[in-house]
Amino acid sequence: MTPKQREDFLQQLLALHAELSGKTPLRIEPNRTDEARVGGDEDEQPLNEMMQTIASSRNRNTDGTLARVVKALGKLREDPDSFGECEECGDELPLGRLKAMPYAEFCVACQNNKDGPKGPVRRKHLTDYKG
Repeated sequence: MTPKQREDFLQQLLALHAELSGKTPLRIEPNRTDEARVGGDEDEQPLNEMMQTIASSRNRNTDGTLARVVKALGKLREDPDSFGECEECGDELPLGRLKAMPYAEFCVACQNNKDGPKGPVRRKHLTDYKG
């Protein structure tokens, strides 16, 4: 990776850090604060709970991404030659991956191994479920 590319990634990471740091956590207020109060719309409470769950998930994702951005910035400052290398196998990360996610820690193969299999486990035989 060239020094110019490192500088471009540094600027991209700093902009991302500023954006994520400036976000206030999403908060959805409960629509029913009193257990005795029942609203006229029976779908109101489950919808509100779903929105609270989504907001909580977004907040966790933002926090996780911000932590990875801070880690990448530290790596760029402390050991710039190792920036852009997979932390698992040491191979160089493709520039396209870094442009999309300048805070990427692993190459695609190592990330897939880390994430594990995708999708639900399918039952093959009736005897697969033993209770």
